[in-house]
Amino acid sequence: MPRVFAILSLLLTSALSLADRPIEITIVHSNDLHAHVQPFAIRGVKYGGYARQATLIRQIRAKEKNVLLLNAGDVFQGTLYFNVYEGLADLAYMNEIGYQAMAVGNHEFDRGPATLAKFVGLATFPVLSANLDFSAEPSLKDKVAPSTVLTVGDEKVGIVGATTPDVTNISSPGPTITLKDLKASVQAEVDKLTGQGINKIILLTHIGYDVDQQLAGELHDVDMIVGGHSHTPLGTPDLPGWRKADGPYPTHVKDSQGKDVLIVQSYEWSKVLGRITVTFDGGGHISRVRDAGPIVVDEKVPEDPDVKSLVTAFEKPIADLQNQAVGQADVAIPKEATPTGESLMANVIADAMLEATKKAGSVAAFVNSGGVRGSMEPGKITYGEAISIEPFGNTLTVLDLSGAELKAAIEEGIGTGGQLNPSHGTSYHIGGKQASQIMVDGAPLDESKTYRVTLLNFTANGGDAHKVLQNAKGTRTDTGLIDLDATLDYIKRHSPLRPTPENRIRIE
Repeated sequence: MPRVFAILSLLLTSALSLADRPIEITIVHSNDLHAHVQPFAIRGVKYGGYARQATLIRQIRAKEKNVLLLNAGDVFQGTLYFNVYEGLADLAYMNEIGYQAMAVGNHEFDRGPATLAKFVGLATFPVLSANLDFSAEPSLKDKVAPSTVLTVGDEKVGIVGATTPDVTNISSPGPTITLKDLKASVQAEVDKLTGQGINKIILLTHIGYDVDQQLAGELHDVDMIVGGHSHTPLGTPDLPGWRKADGPYPTHVKDSQGKDVLIVQSYEWSKVLGRITVTFDGGGHISRVRDAGPIVVDEKVPEDPDVKSLVTAFEKPIADLQNQAVGQADVAIPKEATPTGESLMANVIADAMLEATKKAGSVAAFVNSGGVRGSMEPGKITYGEAISIEPFGNTLTVLDLSGAELKAAIEEGIGTGGQLNPSHGTSYHIGGKQASQIMVDGAPLDESKTYRVTLLNFTANGGDAHKVLQNAKGTRTDTGLIDLDATLDYIKRHSPLRPTPENRIRIE
């Protein structure tokens, strides 16, 4: 018997030793890819593209022993690749390169639950959201999990998903998918995992950087948040045409018990690849951080040949699509302003922006003059023509402004490429550099009132010297919806187009 007890004691000691062993894990992550399969240009420099991202991922895996590859949502929507393939071109890449978990983003619902269900059904990795209830949606019931457990080395890591509560306002999940309380549902899932003895927990969220920080401070037993939704650059370099970093990578926040939580995000569109290596101690707490920071995905990174071949296979239908008709123009729609100061092409784009974001509460939309790059001739409107008019791939930002801020922003843009061209029902007169007789959504401007308006992310973030918009403190949401997609949807719904002057801008 003593020998038996000795053997049992040895086995128990070995098991405890294994359970308490520190482990180093490298988390590689992306978010808000928005169908940017191919590289894209910013100030003449090419960034992103899945083939270059794949090269970096393979290099990291070759160097590091324990790697987790995560995606924080919004794979859908943003380029013609989504219009044609509805996320499946992106999924082919994600399966090929071996993503291990993904959070549900709001844009994953842009074409309803059925399109997401097809994506989830073909994914070789779990798709997660703890705060969405899919029980009444047959196509997604039991397909989207609140969490998953991944084995890294000999250790278990719990991954809990979360989706922005704004999803019902800014996308189309339908009546069968309902929201649960964000904090309560996430903490319940964390508690379930810790109850199973899992002491390393990562939240994979699509709720935005500010909400990530707030949530981190309210929870306990969470080690790291890998986030998305707000397109936030953290720790990024100051490059031409790039938004300046909004915070450090990683950002440190204390949880409800005073313990450190690391928050990371990797900007947008695979401009960067997030990478952070952490050591978990025997108690499951992060004790060390190294090699933390976003990796710029630029032309210096070679394209992975296997993924490049995959992308090439998807290209031809995209080229064919450029010649497809999306609608009809019964009249010429010039970008040039009339003698009174109004641009009919800008009117169409602003109306499309408002229509795309009314569900989010916007009452007016404004497109800067420099964002309108072409006119439409009478006749067939093609994808290619629409792309030439809005070539920049700007996203739509919904921003809360006081009436005083809105007036100041309008005046800041007068007579420049940043002049703000309004949607139907909103107008103003220009005298010198002053704006007067401002109407918003059919009523005179009240400087003390708060207005929710839609802008291109370029101007909302200070482009064309719009400092008032850049510094505004009201609620700001980058919807992830591309300006071109909003215009294409508008053309399809309202074709044939026959815009007429409305004196939305009038130079006195």
